[in-house]
Amino acid sequence: MRAKTVLPAVAMTAVSMVLTLAVVVMWLGTAVPWPVALVVGLGIDGGWLATLAYERRLAAQGDHNRAVTAVGWSFGVLAAGVLVAHALTSEHSAGAWLAVAWLPLAAKALWLVHAMWERTALTPVALNAIRGIQQEARDEAAVARARLRAEAATEETRLTAVTEAGARVARVQAKTAQALAGAWSTLETARAGEETGRALTCVTARVTPGVTPRWELPVWGPSEPLAARSLASAPALTDEALDVLVDEIRTSETPALSYREMAARFRTAGHSASEVRLRAAWKRVVA
Repeated sequence: MRAKTVLPAVAMTAVSMVLTLAVVVMWLGTAVPWPVALVVGLGIDGGWLATLAYERRLAAQGDHNRAVTAVGWSFGVLAAGVLVAHALTSEHSAGAWLAVAWLPLAAKALWLVHAMWERTALTPVALNAIRGIQQEARDEAAVARARLRAEAATEETRLTAVTEAGARVARVQAKTAQALAGAWSTLETARAGEETGRALTCVTARVTPGVTPRWELPVWGPSEPLAARSLASAPALTDEALDVLVDEIRTSETPALSYREMAARFRTAGHSASEVRLRAAWKRVVA
């Protein structure tokens, strides 16, 4: 991994130094003796290389010096300035020389990148530990997402089932209420009809002059709880005692109570008698 950053920096440095030295020798060689131009070029490259070496030494020790860094960038700017000046004064291929004038600064930037990589580089053990932690976090996140999705799907299924069951119950209750309402309406119509009521009265009770017992509708609604006394423990009433009780309850108010009201009060009082015997006693008392 280290070679990925250091090799480009070394290659760019070598190309920049050779190009700077060649430009200085060619450019200044026409004005001064070539050994002097060579010394100037080597001075620029030497200063550039010396500051780079010192910066690398400080970096290896975990240290940093801003003055050395400033000197190194100054040599880089000087080399780039020489290349730019040569390109601007050259009569041939000025654009090509100007295009490579950025190489010294590029080499310096690559060494800066390499130094940053070294400061943030980790050992393989640390990298493996980090990868393991990241993988563990991803696994936990995936499991949590799967759990949430499963819980959401389960809750959706449960709500759908409850809703459908509630809808079925509501439909059944609606149909039952409609059927009961229709039956009750039929009974009420039969009870209120003059001819039907007379016919049912003749069937259910014998007719006496001036007395026409009223045919009552069956009770539809919540029933009243019986008294504390148990029906099983209550002694059976004789027909005479039953007739007396029925007559007392019926005539306890004026006008006389109907059969339904009498039966309700009879059972509320805790008395026990079958519906057949109670209705027979009612018929005997009314007759």
